[in-house]
Amino acid sequence: MQAIQIDRYGGPEVLVRREVPLPEIGPADALVKLSHSGINFMDIHTRQGQFAASRTYPVRLPVTLGIEGAGIVEAVGPEVRDVQVGDRVAYCISWGSFAQYAAVPAWRLAKLPDNISTETAAALMFHGYTAHYLVNDVGRLGPGATCLVLAASGGIGQLLVQLAKRKGARVLAVTSTPEKAVVAARRGADATLLYEEGAFAERARGHTGGRGVDVVFDPVGIATLRHSMRATRTAGLVVNYGAVSGPVRDLDPIELGEAGSLYLTRPRLADHLQDGAMVQRRASELFSDVLLGALKVDIAGRYGLDEAHVGLAALEERRQIGKPVLVLDDVSRGSTSMCW
Repeated sequence: MQAIQIDRYGGPEVLVRREVPLPEIGPADALVKLSHSGINFMDIHTRQGQFAASRTYPVRLPVTLGIEGAGIVEAVGPEVRDVQVGDRVAYCISWGSFAQYAAVPAWRLAKLPDNISTETAAALMFHGYTAHYLVNDVGRLGPGATCLVLAASGGIGQLLVQLAKRKGARVLAVTSTPEKAVVAARRGADATLLYEEGAFAERARGHTGGRGVDVVFDPVGIATLRHSMRATRTAGLVVNYGAVSGPVRDLDPIELGEAGSLYLTRPRLADHLQDGAMVQRRASELFSDVLLGALKVDIAGRYGLDEAHVGLAALEERRQIGKPVLVLDDVSRGSTSMCW
């Protein structure tokens, strides 16, 4: 089969398309014939070596890139009970989806309803699961709550806005440009703010009568985290779920007290997808919202398997212009399409 692999860490030049054997499955695995693969920033981070020493996301070279995909189950191990050959499935956080086939732990597979396409599922998995657990399990949003969503025009940001509104929360969205603010407003944000070198914190307080927001979702990191803290009410929650601008390495816990006895958490998706029941529950709720029209997932780009380097470069560029989800398309014929 055809696959996109790396043998060393670095820039786009380390990607290699090669013919490799079909992956072998273990007793609790399934072999998935992929039709689509999502393109994600985790693919870029994998290529750069950011997970080389990770315990949560262990990656060892050589590795086939791609952490989310969708397709049809071709074979299952003898211990697999919840999926069978012929099932349409999707998954994330299992490396190897930039290929025609992938061996995936069966418990990670979510079954697809008939009216959800594999393309939509491949684009939704990582971003959708992330937004779902942030809103429901970490932020615990509901009617009367106010949240602040940074990077609100991005793939996860747009889903956060929509899911938070679906829970009845009031949503303030932060973006870097007026054009991106339009995207967030279209997804349902109650108000949009620009970063303006941290001025969004005072503006968020202005929208809450000086009180501050209940929850901040901040994937940006060092450039914004302390401003996010200033935007949060006393005993409020700051959720730092990414570090696009770089990690925060100099935060003294006393700063959380000085900012109003804040709670700060740095969650990871893997800890919120611990078993098959949790995987299917989250997926089913996301699929239901999509089918009801309450959750919009736009496919901004489609690329063949031999264009993986182009898709990843486009994703890095999209960080600057605020577009969501990329997909590798028709992987099964060696011309994978990426969604973002």
